[in-house]
Amino acid sequence: MRSVIRNVRLVQDGAITPCDIALRDGLVEAIAPVGQAEPGLPALEGDGLYLSHGFIDIHLHGGGGADFMDGTEEAWRTAAALHLRHGTACMVPTTLSATWEELVRAFEVFYRCKDEPGDGARLLGLHLEGPYFSPAQAGAQDPAQLRDPAPEEYLPMLDMCPDILRWSLAPELPGALEMGRELVRRGVTAAIGHSDATFDQVRQAVAAGYTHVTHLYSATSTITRLNGFRRGGIVEAAYVLPELTSEIIADGCHLPPELLQMAYRFIGPKRLALVTDAMRAAGQTSGESILGSLASGQRVIVEDGVAKMPDRKAFAGSVCTADRLVRNMVTLAGATLPDAIEMMTATPARIIGRGGVTGTVAPGRRADLTLFDEDIHVRCVWTDGVVRYRA
Repeated sequence: MRSVIRNVRLVQDGAITPCDIALRDGLVEAIAPVGQAEPGLPALEGDGLYLSHGFIDIHLHGGGGADFMDGTEEAWRTAAALHLRHGTACMVPTTLSATWEELVRAFEVFYRCKDEPGDGARLLGLHLEGPYFSPAQAGAQDPAQLRDPAPEEYLPMLDMCPDILRWSLAPELPGALEMGRELVRRGVTAAIGHSDATFDQVRQAVAAGYTHVTHLYSATSTITRLNGFRRGGIVEAAYVLPELTSEIIADGCHLPPELLQMAYRFIGPKRLALVTDAMRAAGQTSGESILGSLASGQRVIVEDGVAKMPDRKAFAGSVCTADRLVRNMVTLAGATLPDAIEMMTATPARIIGRGGVTGTVAPGRRADLTLFDEDIHVRCVWTDGVVRYRA
């Protein structure tokens, strides 16, 4: 139950450090200078490649032809396996605005897969995206399923599924501030998403416990005018309010390079996470697909590296994988490799309240690791110290 990964360059804490990584019983046992790990242990040669904590995706809906709303264990494991091959060792499966019955089914499947994900990414918990959204910022969410927060609905959900790690909703809706306070009481990250809130309403949300912005620039309000006076929205609040963290879909389609550069430069890697927001067509390059469940989802078109609504006027989630996010932040946004990795590991872990147990490579922590080359091509992925993928 002991082994060593020899001669890697650990990307962490703003630095790149040559080292050996010793593993024991699924945990990191020690980090030693190259050549100084205990001899005689089974070894995997890193050949000087980069190694980091396994990528952590805290917002994704599926991949490999499967969606978490399909309601089957096969779909969950298919999506988890696809993303693991692209470096994601840990994920937070995300639901869509749906009926009570569909959400409960997602909870049930999550618990059946949580401890046995197969050769896929480890499931950290759940992200509920909706159904409490603004119709003005519905995006690709089904407008028929949008509604205001109601305690008689969300309290039983929270009781039923204590592994909800984050919940995205529009804080300007009636009852949303009260819901935010309840989420905080339960240790759930309250996130602003698919919202038309003004800057002042975001301030009120922050006071009620909201701490995060879901896919910044996508379905988030910005500058408007009231009686001639300009007022900011969610986008401006994400830059100005230090209490808020944000996430971006850095697939190179949802945001152009200049917006990736702005977010990186002025929000920074400590408050900014990378997410795929991947739907079932992740890994697919063209053709048609379905956003949401096979039974009740919406038809979408995959082209130009992104999923689009049939009228091509809006995106419908990404077909991206985590390795592409890291690569784009380096090549398009000018991020350093350590900063790009932080936005894909330590920062998302902190956002969902798991920074104390995951997101960094350290003795005593689970050996969830990703090995990759200079072009961010994934060579090997471990979860719990076991090689789950090797190129």
